[in-house]
Amino acid sequence: MIEVIDLVKRHGAVEVLRGVSLSIARGEVAAVIGPSGSGKSTFLRCLNGLERFQSGWVTIDGLRFGAGVHPVDWNRIHRAVCRRVGMVFQSFNLFPHRTALENVMEGPLFVLGLDRDLAEERARRLLDRVGLSDRLSALPRALSGGQQQRVAIARALAMEPQAILFDEPTSALDPRMTAEVLAVMTDLAGDGLTMVVVTHAMSFARRVAHTVHVFGDGRVIESGPPAQIFEEPHEEATRALLATVLAA
Repeated sequence: MIEVIDLVKRHGAVEVLRGVSLSIARGEVAAVIGPSGSGKSTFLRCLNGLERFQSGWVTIDGLRFGAGVHPVDWNRIHRAVCRRVGMVFQSFNLFPHRTALENVMEGPLFVLGLDRDLAEERARRLLDRVGLSDRLSALPRALSGGQQQRVAIARALAMEPQAILFDEPTSALDPRMTAEVLAVMTDLAGDGLTMVVVTHAMSFARRVAHTVHVFGDGRVIESGPPAQIFEEPHEEATRALLATVLAA
C-alpha cells in the first residue's frame, strides 16, 4: 500500500529526514514512535505530498512521486493522493464557521462532487460511528477537544480513503478525551483500514499496531512487531526512548 525509499527532507541546512525507507501493507496499522524532533510529523507530511522533499521516492496505492517530479505533475499527483489518503492533524483543523455535519460533508461535496443528499447521509453515518450523532449541529467551539478530533476523523473517513495518516492525534487532549479518540481509532483498525499513526500513546502502539517504526535523528532506528520493539528492542536508542517514555 505504501512504500518509501531513501526519503531525504531538508529545511535549509537542517536534514530532518536522512534516508528513510519503509513499507506498509494494505490493511496494516503502522505506529511511528520516537522523541520530539526525530522527523515523525515531517515524514507524514511528505507521505501525503504536503511537503516536497529533496531525494527519494514515495509510492501510495500505485501513485509514485519523488523529488524530481515537475511542479505541475506534483500538483496533479498530490490531488490524487489526497483522494486516497486521509490526514488527521494534532490541531483538528476544522472549519470554525461550519457545524460538525457541514465539516464532514465538505470534502464529499466539493472535492468528490457527491450529491448533497448522499454527502449528508454519509456524514450522518460517520458522525454516528464516532459517537457524535447528537452533535451534528454544533460548531467546533461548542465541542470538546476529543469531540473535535472525532469530527476530524469522520471528515477524513468521508472521503473513503485507502489509508489514513494520524499525526499525534491525542497530543492536545486530556486522558479522558485521549481514551475517546483512541477507542475510535481502535475500531477503525479492526475494520482493516490502513493506518499510519505518529503517536506517544505507547499502549495504543503496543495493543493495536501490527508494526512499530522507531524514529531517531531523522532515521528509522528499527522496525518490528510490537512485542519485539517493546519487550526485546535491538537498538540502544529504542531502549533509551522506551525507558524515558514509560517512566513518565
